[in-house]
Amino acid sequence: MNANPNLFNVAVLDDYQNAALSMADWSVLAGRTTVTVFNDHLADTDAVIARLEPFEVVCVMRERTPMTRAVISGLPKLRLIASTGARNASIDLEAAAERGVQVANTGGNSTPTVELTWALILAGARNIAAENASLRAGGWQRFVGEDLSGKTLGLLGLGKIGGAVARIGKAFGMEVIAWSQNLTAERAAEAGAALVSKEDLFRRSDVLTIHLVLSNRTRGLVSANELALMKPTARLVNTSRGPIVIEADLIAALSSGRIAGAAIDVFDQEPLPSDHPFRTLPNVLATPHIGYVSRNVYQRFYQDTVDNIRQWLDRQGEP
Repeated sequence: MNANPNLFNVAVLDDYQNAALSMADWSVLAGRTTVTVFNDHLADTDAVIARLEPFEVVCVMRERTPMTRAVISGLPKLRLIASTGARNASIDLEAAAERGVQVANTGGNSTPTVELTWALILAGARNIAAENASLRAGGWQRFVGEDLSGKTLGLLGLGKIGGAVARIGKAFGMEVIAWSQNLTAERAAEAGAALVSKEDLFRRSDVLTIHLVLSNRTRGLVSANELALMKPTARLVNTSRGPIVIEADLIAALSSGRIAGAAIDVFDQEPLPSDHPFRTLPNVLATPHIGYVSRNVYQRFYQDTVDNIRQWLDRQGEP
């Protein structure tokens, strides 16, 4: 990339689907910026710094490329981090503030994550991926699916997303129970759920789905101890954040058949390494962190990003 000294240089990172430029009207930045889109992902900090050195503005998609202290310190030209979503825990806000780097965020929409959660629950219960693979290979009817009506749906977290998942569970005729550290019986009842203890949540759930924000309090919240409480017929679903579950403990529980299966959209390391057990375990349904990857969300993310850059430009002088 050849930086233009007469324009602000904008980098759009991790555009896996090559969708960024088609999801918003970037023309409003014309004549003031040069926009460079990167479709690949760099994990190495030194490689990230080398790539981004010429840019004043860096657009990050959620937590795909963490803007750590090391990265921010290595980019002397950086002046604006334009992030998607209302918050981004992978940006070191203290380091940005020390350097005078502004951070902008966008709106969003949690509905696609709710929808994907139910896609994973249904696909797991009815073995959709395995049946499809069998059909494509010439097979026919390999599995007996599990019913959801009359079963117990457990919610680890009952915020906006968890509450929406709970209401859909009720529509499927499921008993809905929930726990989180600050959940009250009244708040649970508003979502059609019954508040139970953490232990009972894991013991009673036929499907246990996680809907918590990753924090120091929730990191590693689901360990071998909790997984050991689950029914051998139960399934775990995680569309929140990978590190809420201790990955090695989940792999062990799945490998031993301690639980029936897991449906996972989020991982400790993303992109998921090519040799990771989640790619090959037969009782794992894994998707590549696509809970928020929908047309409406991308349009909101990228249009808000363009608006944030335009507003920042209006406050600047010439490069």
